Amino acid sequence: MQETDRQIAKAAEKLQQKKNEEKLRRDLALVEAALYVAGRPLDLKELCSVLKTRSKNKAKKLVKTLMQEYASRNTALEILELKDERYVLQLKAEFTPKVRKLVKKPLLSTGPLKTLSYIAYRQPVSQKRVVDVRGRHAYGHIKILKEMRLITGERKGRSTVLRTTEYFADYFGLSHDTATMKRQLKNVFEDFSKSRKS
Repeated sequence: MQETDRQIAKAAEKLQQKKNEEKLRRDLALVEAALYVAGRPLDLKELCSVLKTRSKNKAKKLVKTLMQEYASRNTALEILELKDERYVLQLKAEFTPKVRKLVKKPLLSTGPLKTLSYIAYRQPVSQKRVVDVRGRHAYGHIKILKEMRLITGERKGRSTVLRTTEYFADYFGLSHDTATMKRQLKNVFEDFSKSRKS
């Protein structure tokens, strides 16, 4: 009789272990799906809402496990941890130049992109200065860029001072530190200029 009880207990334990493993797989797939669909960094609160849990610790453990899985797979994608416990699924930098031409629709058309580049490189910069350099159409660009959460405007007396957002830095894989970001942008501009000449 005791042998039978032990076998039943062992079978129940195996079944429970299998259920736990399946739940872990589902949760990891859910985190992966959320990061993929968002196309932007997600914080632990957002991941908790997808997982239907209040435990930020649980969400953090899951995303860290997924990060390790991606690192061990050695694929073109990676999950990075950004400051303030935010996570993003993105293409590794070395693959971007090789597949850029396949992107159907750019994030921004040339005009707003030039205005954004100017703001990022010159920030903090007054809206008046941006309009003086980029022309009156820059007002429309600034409106688009604010709606996309790439820049913010802060009133200082009678003028508005523009600067990029954390979302901008995350989206383009740049540093949140303004001085470092400007150095990174300078390198990007130089590389782009060289590639245009060759």
